[in-house]
Amino acid sequence: MEYRTYHEQSDMENIRRLREVLKTLPPFAKDYFRAMEPTTAAKTRISYAYDIRLFFRFLIEANPVFKHYATTDFKVSDLDRIEAVDLEEYQEYLKLYQKKISNECSDNPAEEAETIDITNKEQGLKRKMSALRSFYAYYYRRELIKKNPTLLVDMPKLHEKAIIRLDVDETARLLDFIEHGGDQLTGQKKVYYEKTKERDLALITLLVGTGIRVSECVGLDITDVDFNNNGIKVTRKGGSEMIVYFGEEVEQALRSYIEGSRKMVIPQEGHERALFYSTQKRRIGVGAVENLVKKYAKQVTPLKKITPHKLRSTYGTTLYQETGDIYLVADVLGHKDVNTTRKHYAAQDENRRRMAAKAVKLRRD
Repeated sequence: MEYRTYHEQSDMENIRRLREVLKTLPPFAKDYFRAMEPTTAAKTRISYAYDIRLFFRFLIEANPVFKHYATTDFKVSDLDRIEAVDLEEYQEYLKLYQKKISNECSDNPAEEAETIDITNKEQGLKRKMSALRSFYAYYYRRELIKKNPTLLVDMPKLHEKAIIRLDVDETARLLDFIEHGGDQLTGQKKVYYEKTKERDLALITLLVGTGIRVSECVGLDITDVDFNNNGIKVTRKGGSEMIVYFGEEVEQALRSYIEGSRKMVIPQEGHERALFYSTQKRRIGVGAVENLVKKYAKQVTPLKKITPHKLRSTYGTTLYQETGDIYLVADVLGHKDVNTTRKHYAAQDENRRRMAAKAVKLRRD
């Protein structure tokens, strides 16, 4: 059987999912998604497809003109029947709407689906409106519709958020806790801790020591690790490959895991080359990594919500503070636009803010 990398398998699965979602959209929408294909990842197109489908659902629910429509009944000419005020109402709708989810554990047909509330904040609103603006722009440029009301509606404004990351001492305590936090455990908890300790330490040390994305991490094969040059071959967003180099601490953690507990795993078929395994002896998934990062970080810094992406931010911040080279940080993190890097790592000088806190005395000695 031909071997496919994690990223190749993910792309194939995403393409299948996209085809299923497209069956639930108006037929003319396929042209838009076909045109997007050369410049976007399948995962991005799936997100856009869900967002566009939600817009048509809103029209059916809230607009009397379309109340008897099914989503697949819409024609491209219907886009010209939408006014700017309809899009403003759509933005309001996105802030709180209801969605039915199936209850697969229930044997009662009446309980097959439950309704949950869905909310969107600034980021979610902007993404959904960006998808709709792109959708309209495609048909407008091709003169299939006469107007583009999305240009008349203001996009949601994003407010700057403070970057959450680990301080140097918190990083050290996190790694120490993974290495020794289970020393006092007994029984089955002790067995599980010892079984996963080397893997978890190697995985989190790699994340915080290189700044790679969690998707890049779980996609690593054992053959992607090169100890001769202390580098790993990662597949970046968009499919490009890059060698990311690591230091002695990452090397030590990786070697201990690869030469230790990883050798004890008898992997399931098709997962033989994975670098990191789950307890089910399959390639570990993104969700599992997010959970274990959250589990360990909560013990070290309970007031900070630490995720794999926050470990990436921790690395980027530390690298910039140590080198002052924003272009190096952008290159290592795989940012295509250095302005993205500058915005996140150079613009927020936390040390200066801490100096400001000490500069003001409320009571003189």
